[in-house]
Amino acid sequence: MHHRTLGADLTVSAIGLGCMTMTGGYSGRPDRADMVELLHQAVDLGVTFFDTAEIYGPHANEELVGQALAPHADHITIATKFAQDIDPQTRTPQGRMLGPDQIAGAVEGSLRRLGLGTIDLYYQHRVNPDVPIEEMAGAVKDLVEAGKVRRYGLSEASADTIRRAHAVQPVTAVQSEYNLWWRRPDTDVLPTCAELGIGFVPFSPLGKGFLTGTVDTTTTFAEGDLRAQIPRFAREALQHNLALVDRVKQIAAAKDVTPGQIALAWLMAQHPWIVPIPGTTKAHRLKENLAAADVSLTETELTVLDELSTTIEVHGGRYPDFLEAQTNL
Repeated sequence: MHHRTLGADLTVSAIGLGCMTMTGGYSGRPDRADMVELLHQAVDLGVTFFDTAEIYGPHANEELVGQALAPHADHITIATKFAQDIDPQTRTPQGRMLGPDQIAGAVEGSLRRLGLGTIDLYYQHRVNPDVPIEEMAGAVKDLVEAGKVRRYGLSEASADTIRRAHAVQPVTAVQSEYNLWWRRPDTDVLPTCAELGIGFVPFSPLGKGFLTGTVDTTTTFAEGDLRAQIPRFAREALQHNLALVDRVKQIAAAKDVTPGQIALAWLMAQHPWIVPIPGTTKAHRLKENLAAADVSLTETELTVLDELSTTIEVHGGRYPDFLEAQTNL
């Protein structure tokens, strides 16, 4: 496995593993023992970068990741996130976001569930619109100085927010959706990361499965599957959006690779400090995704993919309106 560096000093595998769906989110809750085995397989295949969050579960995902990766904690990087106020007894989100005075309590919970003494990379999962980002960054700075956290990250933040936070506590990485059917970070977030020396971690690098070529207008999503609420996965929108993935399939067939590998290779070709974190609950998909690190795209192929992703207008929002309102603040 190749490696890349996020920020000033965080060297990780060129492709990480997003762990969210290992405790639900798409189609029920996978068997815990199977997910522990999958995490072990990821380590064996060279993955050193694992992504979780307090809200996944809630809490259950951090517990799973902490348990499974405990034997490897000395030579891997675990990133987790805070944002929502979650009742520690009922594990229920309270409908409000954390303020700077509450972050210390949140980090203690994450440390306990992950079985760690220090969190390698601690992301603010969403920006709290009611609190200046400088105050949140200052609270994380206190955690860094206390040895609870090594590095600070932001998720779904605007370029201005990134700059303001970085001026208080250096930001190692920004995590946001970025893929062939969501290019908004190109506008100003990626240039800001390049200027400030911040790494970028695309979540949903495969468009929540769309860019693998396995989703079409006949696909039905199970109860509880997040995609059932996402406008761009509605049948009429999909009918239009498939034009993009059909072309990706053609490029993949010509190279004897999969559409998902093309999508991941395109991401990694954008900048050397981009580290995608595709998620999966299946061993064969894990191997397929990691193999994308060895797929090279020609300049012609990159140009074609760029043109496809900017000229084919994607129909439907990437989130329901209430979730989209929490991003890019």
